[in-house]
Amino acid sequence: MVRWRSGTVTAVRRRWAGAVELDVDLPDGARMRALAYPALVGEPEPGDRVLLNAGALLMGLGTGGYALVVALPDRLPPDPPQAGDSRHAGHLVKARYTPLQPILLGVDEEASPHHDRLAAADSVDGMPVVAADLHSALPAILAGVRADSPDARVAYVLTDGGALPAWFSRTLAGLSGHLVGTVSVGQAFGGDLEASTLHSGLLAARHVLGADLTIIAQGPGNLGTGTRWGFSGVAVGEAVNAVATLGGRPVGSLRISDADARPRHRGVSHHSLTAYGRVALAPAELVVPDGLPPGLAAEVAAALAPLADRHTIVTVPTDGLDAALRAAPVGLSTMGRGLDADHAYFLAAAAAGRYAAGLLS
Repeated sequence: MVRWRSGTVTAVRRRWAGAVELDVDLPDGARMRALAYPALVGEPEPGDRVLLNAGALLMGLGTGGYALVVALPDRLPPDPPQAGDSRHAGHLVKARYTPLQPILLGVDEEASPHHDRLAAADSVDGMPVVAADLHSALPAILAGVRADSPDARVAYVLTDGGALPAWFSRTLAGLSGHLVGTVSVGQAFGGDLEASTLHSGLLAARHVLGADLTIIAQGPGNLGTGTRWGFSGVAVGEAVNAVATLGGRPVGSLRISDADARPRHRGVSHHSLTAYGRVALAPAELVVPDGLPPGLAAEVAAALAPLADRHTIVTVPTDGLDAALRAAPVGLSTMGRGLDADHAYFLAAAAAGRYAAGLLS
């Protein structure tokens, strides 16, 4: 349940698109680092009293080390300018039936300027779509795309397995200008476009953002229980099914590592094997980077062999990808490991991006 705290803002620290970081002093003299989403709670200022949800921070969970601002109770933000008794500004409710549910304009609902276009849309017209189970793969996949196709129009579809607000991701903020846009789907929100389902989000990426290629991944802060099925990223298999249903070209970014201390994530992570081997009913193209260390390459080949009946396993050259990764506009990090500490992981994601970009021609 919620672990509530009340405190006073003493400093406004960093900010990025949609989020602001604060220092908050508690009555007992403790200080907490907190994160506020101004679109939900207003603009905090030094001296403001804030109500915090501190549970994940106190438990050391993957929140980036933040308590989250629930309200500025003494200085509530004004109502939005739109009338509250009509659907003209949208009626798509996300984070539904939680205290901070936002009401947004869905890209395909009647009040949207894109409604007519999406009402008739039923296909993404063969668009390559790279599916990844971790948010950390996003900039690496994009680097692989840009290595060979610097002018490709790339969209990002943010699913709701991790952070629901797109604003939480500093990676996404740092990629501004490098993507044609973000579509937040399901219960996720805060993208350039809002969609109710993954299917409508993919159609919006293609027909509204004009994407040549799309990347699908959950937000940061995924949920995992150390079991085969208890991982939010297993939904990457459902993403493959959605892409295929809409006439797209599913490309699987594999979670490959020889640096993770947990045996279940070495070689090809068991989460990738479950998602592509058990959940994905449609065929995909699963990308393996060439030139892996011999021992790791053998592990990967053995792990993927049972998947070859359904999927196509493709090996992709990696020349130039290391340089592309090092030139990425944001820092690369997965599970606290940077590029050099888990090179195979990022190389695999970049190879998936390179392969998808090659399908454009």
